[in-house]
Amino acid sequence: MVSIGPYHKKNTQLGPMKKYKLLYLRRFLKRNERLDVKSYISELEKVKEKVLKCYEDIEKLGNDSHEFCEMLVFDGCFVVEFIRECGGIYPKGEDKVINVNHSYIFRDLMLLENQLPFFVLNKLHLMTKKDGELPFAILVNTFLTLFVNWPKMTPESFGETEYCNAENIKHLLHVVHIFSCHGNPMKNSEDHLTSPTAMPNATELSEAGVSYAKVRNMTSLFDIKFENGLMTIPYFLVVDGTETLLRNLIAYEQQSSDVDPTYFSDYATFMDHLIDSEKDVSLLCQKGIIENWIGDDKEVASLFNKIGKGVTTYSNFYYREEIKKAIEHREKPWNRMKASLVRNYFSSPWVGASTVAAIILLILTTIQTILTFTGPLKK
Repeated sequence: MVSIGPYHKKNTQLGPMKKYKLLYLRRFLKRNERLDVKSYISELEKVKEKVLKCYEDIEKLGNDSHEFCEMLVFDGCFVVEFIRECGGIYPKGEDKVINVNHSYIFRDLMLLENQLPFFVLNKLHLMTKKDGELPFAILVNTFLTLFVNWPKMTPESFGETEYCNAENIKHLLHVVHIFSCHGNPMKNSEDHLTSPTAMPNATELSEAGVSYAKVRNMTSLFDIKFENGLMTIPYFLVVDGTETLLRNLIAYEQQSSDVDPTYFSDYATFMDHLIDSEKDVSLLCQKGIIENWIGDDKEVASLFNKIGKGVTTYSNFYYREEIKKAIEHREKPWNRMKASLVRNYFSSPWVGASTVAAIILLILTTIQTILTFTGPLKK
């Protein structure tokens, strides 16, 4: 719907959004009437070279300094004012510029190729910031909590991280990554499992006696554990924008040499192996681990199978211990035998009661038979 930055700038299909960008620009200019558009363009000229280093393959745009900086102002004002609007910061008595479902705009703002450097957005915010108005990084975090329901995506969480300095933030997608991943413990292991292809799916593990439970009081999306035949997995809501957001967070990790561990990439790989079909999704839905808002379970299975393709995993794969334990559990014959007994003879209270009754009856019959033969011998 909306182009931000140089990569989609010439896409004519996105033209209808320009009128809304102009409306946001008009509102932006009213915040500091001492400055006009030329003033903002002139200010961004000073950081143009720094901005150009954030992109690849845009030499032609960079040659026209004025056009490039004009784009930065035009798109940057849109992003800043849209985030302010979502936070209720717009003139009293005026309506919102965009009254459609804001989640569509949010989806576009999370595209990796649809970003402006965060320092550009922060600079525009500072030039129009009113006394007492929150720093832009705080506004962004509050904005994100409206659309992302993962743990740690709360306004309070911002003060817990060293990234509160805007200079440490690359772009809006990076902010989601920061708050989703910050504080997760590093896992050290002597085992180096790079290709967890042998991991059984959820149904196969269930048939080997593995139980599933939703994490209580979860603090991280990545807090998956396997202990004593119980796999605990954080709750995950699947909505229309889930695949787009996950894909772009994974893409950000895959092309960033300074991201370690690659939490979203490893999470996608783990879930891809855990979910092979709608049967696996249905099982996890029954346990309250996955909540499906996009259609039938087959669509959710397809989502995880698609985002897991082509993802590179490394020696510090985050779930190597969980996969190792799950494989070891399934390979033990007694676990499969015990699970088969439970599934066939104790699948419900009535079946279990019938099984117990049959065992008792068999024992009593055996005792009676023994007594029948031993009684005459004693005489």
